[in-house]
Amino acid sequence: MSVAEAFDAVAGSYDEARRRLVPCFDDFYGTAAEVAAPPLRAALAAGRTPEVLDLGAGTGLLSLLLTAAVPGVRVTLVDAAPAMLAVAADQLRARGVPHRTVRADLTDPLPDGRYDAVVSALAIHHLDDAGKRDLYARAARVLAPGGVLVNAEQVAGPTPELDRRYHEVWLARVAELGSDRAEIDAALGRMAYDRPAPVADQCGWLAEAGLVDVDCFFKQWRFAVFGGRRESVR
Repeated sequence: MSVAEAFDAVAGSYDEARRRLVPCFDDFYGTAAEVAAPPLRAALAAGRTPEVLDLGAGTGLLSLLLTAAVPGVRVTLVDAAPAMLAVAADQLRARGVPHRTVRADLTDPLPDGRYDAVVSALAIHHLDDAGKRDLYARAARVLAPGGVLVNAEQVAGPTPELDRRYHEVWLARVAELGSDRAEIDAALGRMAYDRPAPVADQCGWLAEAGLVDVDCFFKQWRFAVFGGRRESVR
């Protein structure tokens, strides 16, 4: 089974489990939206429609939160799982958000356009390290001047011992939040496709891609929000 097929299989129930399986849900997604918002608001203030590219968009959860925080944006959603994209499109359509969906893998060429924010949540960790670096470089190139790249991600610990500790804490927290054995086992099955990397490495790759003001804006054990900005034209 491919990564796309694994996620298509749970498209209908994916969002319902997020608050249990992402124990820091509000801070995690809220920080991603907060980091992405300034260039979108700046585009609105300049009289144009802000453009967002959501990579590995899944059911559109991050895009929905972002469009609620900054009404008036247009979203392009990229994902390899058609059932997940269908859920995202239905939810965005119901809220009147202009959007387009693109069925593609994250290793495929990015959709044409110039974006004020390129965002991703819990998707890029499915690529190997070379694939992550390549995607960050390609994403940086499609940013408008002053635009931001924001990745809300599941990351590896910087050492094997810390990585084991991250996993122990996650298992304990999701159980406390009400995940039963079946839900945890299903999540672990999807996590078999994961290839996470430490935050420090990924911030280095963002800087290597030419972004500035690169930082980790939120981190709680395995969940981190980091990104950078394309310099504005002076």
